[in-house]
Amino acid sequence: MSDPNKNDDFSLFSAEFSGIKKLKQDTIKLPTKNMKKKQIIKQIREESFETNHFSDGFEPHLAEEGPIRYSRQDADKYLIKQLRRGDFSPEIILDLHGLTQDEAKRELGALVTCCKKEGLYCCSVMHGVGKHILKKQVPLWLAQHPDILAFHQAPLEFGGHGALLVLVELQDWQMKREYEK
Repeated sequence: MSDPNKNDDFSLFSAEFSGIKKLKQDTIKLPTKNMKKKQIIKQIREESFETNHFSDGFEPHLAEEGPIRYSRQDADKYLIKQLRRGDFSPEIILDLHGLTQDEAKRELGALVTCCKKEGLYCCSVMHGVGKHILKKQVPLWLAQHPDILAFHQAPLEFGGHGALLVLVELQDWQMKREYEK
């Protein structure tokens, strides 16, 4: 048996939608100019964080015995000793726990940029111990950067084996002198 209400429902539906035309789907394509702008902006951001100073292939000569330390050739010879004793306290701390090597590299570049911009002479980089991946890489990257004066394994109160105290060369030597007073 056929239901009379079904035929009535279908005829009512057909009557309501009888004058409607099917829509044609348009796909929206972004112009290539926007894509190029996005790539340029991304490149500028990466360069502004100075990651181009960090290479995975270059390995500077660092002391193999004792704590991790580095001093640039033209830096004061007592900076390492001062860092070891904890004479400098960090003005900013970067925690790299849980980051990949690429992320850590970008963050290190951003830290150096921030220190130079804000006039921060001493910073701490907490790389952790873990599987020793960042513990080995971070000193190698920092030693390559031209604005890093010196670094040393941090004293226990600033992170010990899992951190480095880093001194950044500032353009304004007045800030450095004020910091040392």
